Amino acid sequence: MYPEKLQNIIELFETLPEVERRETLVAYSDSAPKQEPRPNEKFDLEDVRKDEECADKVGVYLLVDDKGRAHVRMTLGPEVQTLTRAMSSILCKGLDGATPQEILDLPSDFVTRIVGAELVRVRSQTTYYVLTRIKGICKVYLDRQRATEVRLQA
Repeated sequence: MYPEKLQNIIELFETLPEVERRETLVAYSDSAPKQEPRPNEKFDLEDVRKDEECADKVGVYLLVDDKGRAHVRMTLGPEVQTLTRAMSSILCKGLDGATPQEILDLPSDFVTRIVGAELVRVRSQTTYYVLTRIKGICKVYLDRQRATEVRLQA
């Protein structure tokens, strides 16, 4: 149901007591800079902006390889909250290698399984923000691919 890498992350979080879950979220947050674009990487799409529901600018970068697999990188401004940073890191790692369509079709119910019901309740916008942004860039990519295919068929 979920990409394998994401399923492994979900299963890890489900085994953790609440204190360890939060510590692990902080660890993922600390590793967020590792999800930034690397020098000389070229992307199919880049979406960098500050949205109302986020404390700072967030950049989402999508590369789809020759096999149709998505690779997402993210940049986060200094004011971005810890939970948003954690979800960025988790999603970049967990969705790596999935297709844009698989990402777009992904149900969001796994977020509670990772973050925990209490944090989702308190920070609902934050917990879903990154997933929404990643799905958005995948939708734009797929829409452009379809438009190109239609033009080529005409």
